[in-house]
Amino acid sequence: MGKQRILSGIQPTGNLHLGNYLGAIRNWVELQEEYEAFLFMADLHAITVPHDPAQLAENTYKVAATYIACGIDPEKATIFVQSHVSAHAELAWLFNCITPLNWLERMIQFKEKAIKQGENVSIGLLDYPVLQAADILLYEPDRVPVGEDQKQHLELTRDIAARLNHQFGTEKAPILKIPEPLIREVGARVMSLTDGTKKMSKSDPSDQSRIDLTDAPEAIIRKFKRAKTDPLRGLEFDNPERPECHNLLSLYALLAGKSKQAVAEECREMGWGQFKPLLAETAVEALRPIQTRYSELMDDRTYLEKVLRQGNERAGAIAFQTLAKVKDALGYSKPL
Repeated sequence: MGKQRILSGIQPTGNLHLGNYLGAIRNWVELQEEYEAFLFMADLHAITVPHDPAQLAENTYKVAATYIACGIDPEKATIFVQSHVSAHAELAWLFNCITPLNWLERMIQFKEKAIKQGENVSIGLLDYPVLQAADILLYEPDRVPVGEDQKQHLELTRDIAARLNHQFGTEKAPILKIPEPLIREVGARVMSLTDGTKKMSKSDPSDQSRIDLTDAPEAIIRKFKRAKTDPLRGLEFDNPERPECHNLLSLYALLAGKSKQAVAEECREMGWGQFKPLLAETAVEALRPIQTRYSELMDDRTYLEKVLRQGNERAGAIAFQTLAKVKDALGYSKPL
């Protein structure tokens, strides 16, 4: 039997940060050895919120370069651009026509983002999870790496696939494979430097809230120096009254490659004045090779274009087969 398949992607909006790396990309680097990995730049999703057209294409190249700089090997994983494979948008429309509206209205992320956008909220934001379902199901993956905040979206994907299979397929001959989640406990959720109860996010208006993967060493040191902490001496994990302490210790463990137990013992008697410089230095050194490789890749646009062209072709070969299977089940005539 061949390798099982996984699929995941990140929106090309803003700079990728430590949360993207530790919570997703570093995981993909390990998974590409065990799985057939399809990893994409979700540029169709990027316009569900206000965006800068002048930056969208460039940000797509930046994310591709970041994937490779972090260790994704284009020879082992398929790296592609969502909008370059038109089957994504077409399958999303077909799914729209079988997905009940109330399934989308109950999505937690839509409610949260709609509050922020007010009257500017778009149909695209409401429909985001249906497009995400198309993204996933086109490639019929066995597993989908997701964080805790994306579990509801994957459940919707599974529901849409099950609904399609029930209405247009049979129990013995389902149309689409229903994927399982793949969740890593460690590093699955990196929190903000300004609020340890909120996830580190590209959309946070405060640059202080995150460490971007392209931040210069002095910026990394400054941000950790200013990171929110508490007045208590001695550092510890898992105290609900000290979310920032848990977050910063977790970052140190991940970046230093140390176990939770080892970090707890090392930092038990430390104060923030001793720990923060240690964390900053560890982050600078961990990101140094990534930043060096990223700069090389961004200076070699020809190579990036080659990688994406090959990735788009490999992705499209699978995606359009799945789309044709769904269209056939729905009763569409074949192209003449």
